[in-house]
Amino acid sequence: MSLRTKLTVGLGFLFLIIFGLVLYNSYEIQQLSKDADNILKDNYASLVYCKNMLVALDDMTSTISIKAFGSSREKTSSYDLHLFESGKAAFDNNLNAEKNNITEIHESEYVTELVNAYGLFLSLSKQIATTGGSLTLYFDDFVPAASNTRQTIVKIDDLNMQAVERKSQSTKVSARKMTVSMGVVGTVGILLAFLYFWYFPFFVSNSISYLAKRMNSLLQGAGIKVDSKTRDETLLLLHSINLLENQFVGKKSGKQKA
Repeated sequence: MSLRTKLTVGLGFLFLIIFGLVLYNSYEIQQLSKDADNILKDNYASLVYCKNMLVALDDMTSTISIKAFGSSREKTSSYDLHLFESGKAAFDNNLNAEKNNITEIHESEYVTELVNAYGLFLSLSKQIATTGGSLTLYFDDFVPAASNTRQTIVKIDDLNMQAVERKSQSTKVSARKMTVSMGVVGTVGILLAFLYFWYFPFFVSNSISYLAKRMNSLLQGAGIKVDSKTRDETLLLLHSINLLENQFVGKKSGKQKA
């Protein structure tokens, strides 16, 4: 194997160590990013849906309360009716989105419970909005229905919040494990690089030094004095070659004159 090939192999080995470390670290960071993205994509979306449904429920509840206890002018206000319809549209949109974002155990059961509670709430709301209702209907039926709907939304919200916290802790554990594994891999890579930096220059230097000493021995054996104080093996080798070349050229010139 030529010296050039050995240098290429050595530098290629060092490059593979660096490339391997970069590739491994990139993979670990990507996996951690995916875990964090899953938390935001699934559970956080449900938290937003729940918040929007609670706001919409408050709008609808306040409208029905005005219909039940407000003045005659307030009971016939088109603004209140518009507020109820806009709240209902927002609630329906977020409820449908939540139906398509079931990610946790028991979440499907809570969503079914919410659909039933919300259906009863709408039925009572329509009845009160149409007839004005009565105190008995409002307090005995409507208020519990609204409260039940709210509590079910809170259940879904709490379920997803707990999932976010649990997955956050899991992500932290994964991050710690990733840090340890990256540290181990990095340490191994550094040790390999250190061994390379120690062995490879030593190997090349010894080869050149051995060749320079052999040349020096040959020159001394041929009666050629080598006078060089340099510690650079390459310069010493070149100096020996120059002496040998001068000696050879000198002898050749002497023969031609003879």
